[in-house]
Amino acid sequence: MSHPLGPTLETARLILRPPVQDDLDAFAAFSADAENVKFVGGAQPRSSTWRGMASIAGSWALLGYGMFSVIEKDSGRWIGRLGPWQPAEWPGTEVGWGLLRETQGKGYATEGASAAMDWAVDHLGWIDIIHCIDPANVASQKVAERLGSKNRGPGRMPPPFQDAPIDIWGQTAAEWKARRR
Repeated sequence: MSHPLGPTLETARLILRPPVQDDLDAFAAFSADAENVKFVGGAQPRSSTWRGMASIAGSWALLGYGMFSVIEKDSGRWIGRLGPWQPAEWPGTEVGWGLLRETQGKGYATEGASAAMDWAVDHLGWIDIIHCIDPANVASQKVAERLGSKNRGPGRMPPPFQDAPIDIWGQTAAEWKARRR
């Protein structure tokens, strides 16, 4: 399946595709929930969420990749965003994730990030994949561990997030491929 900005990936339970305008209401609800986004900049109003979503779509248009909208196959609803991400001055080639609170703990982040990592290695030619994770974000650390990534130590985000504490988790493409065999 194809999308004007990029591919559509399917897993057992998820559809991953570039964002579309119709995702805004769900994306805005996700971004307005302070608990959902406490480790990625905090709650945002709808207008800021639109700019963030447009930034993801712009990444697809400019770089040929970006975060995917995550659609739950059974319900057809938007449940989050995840995938390859590397804005200007980012600490590396990242596959990140963020899902609605009520869908967390079901293995969706690991399932979707695995598909995104396969795609980043096989189609983008990435040789290293990182995850920028707040040291207090235990749930994301567990996802990174399930993916086979290791904590490489403290990192630094570009402005305006330069003061946010992060650890860089990651692995090489060779490590990822060996794990997937």
